[in-house]
Amino acid sequence: MSQSTLEDLGARTPRAGQFGRDALVVCDNLVRIYRSGPVEVQALQGLDLLVDEGEMVAVVGASGSGKSTLLHVLSGIDQPTAGRVRVGPWDLMGMSRAERVAYRRTMVGFVWQQAAQNLVPYLSGTQNVLLPLAFAGAGRRERRARAEEVLRLVGVRHCADRLPRQMSGGEQQRVAIAVALANSPRVLLADEPTGELDTTTSQEVFDALRTANREAGVTVVVVTHDSAVSEQVARTVAIRDGRTSTEVLRVAEGHEDGAPVVAQEYAVMDRAGRVQVPREYREALALTHRVRLALEADHVSLWPSGRAGRHGDRAEP
Repeated sequence: MSQSTLEDLGARTPRAGQFGRDALVVCDNLVRIYRSGPVEVQALQGLDLLVDEGEMVAVVGASGSGKSTLLHVLSGIDQPTAGRVRVGPWDLMGMSRAERVAYRRTMVGFVWQQAAQNLVPYLSGTQNVLLPLAFAGAGRRERRARAEEVLRLVGVRHCADRLPRQMSGGEQQRVAIAVALANSPRVLLADEPTGELDTTTSQEVFDALRTANREAGVTVVVVTHDSAVSEQVARTVAIRDGRTSTEVLRVAEGHEDGAPVVAQEYAVMDRAGRVQVPREYREALALTHRVRLALEADHVSLWPSGRAGRHGDRAEP
């Protein structure tokens, strides 16, 4: 299937002025609701997220916050309930089954936490990488060259002829990254890829993801509980209760090598103007139910109900 045909299958050209028009990944008021009998579970509750091409972003949050659901929606494994989701030219809201297969073969690569989900146990490292290439219709010579290339890129060329059981946990995950990179996706999604590894091995896997980002130009979105991983990326997005709540941006203070990195945390305002106030702030100032807002010259003030404002006026009781 030609590239033009694939793009025709999934293309939904963003309109001028549309939210996230220039971003590679766009989630606009994304909702995902699961049903378990009579019970509805809202895993994502109007989540907004933009990821630019070439970024490496960590997504963090407590269990049940919706971060893995987000990755499953972006990978095409799961279907959104409402909102808008776009990855490159692909509109994930309205894809047919054929479009979803084409999207997952060409646009995204995925790495699970459990190595058993990533690799076929009776195939060697090279054979695992060859599998998605064969499904995509690549020629034999092209498949062999690409398999060798991606295994070398992530530092596991020595695992080419080994079965997964002959590899360490870290080697298995790096081979899994090579498999995810096989068809040259624009986006690599990784769900807790270091969750079952020790600190040293986790760093090796993260370095492989960073190499894919820097040398192969792949946009990387990684869900993680590992602070050692999330603190090494320029942008960390926190999800709480199915919405993006805060972002941490890290920038070097100077342009020289070794310049100290400064991290700044920001609250995220969604498209409806909602901001999640951190729990520790709410508890410290007893912010409950109603709060008083005031527009100042260059900022917005917020007080508990009944607390006097800066100019002496009082919020309603």
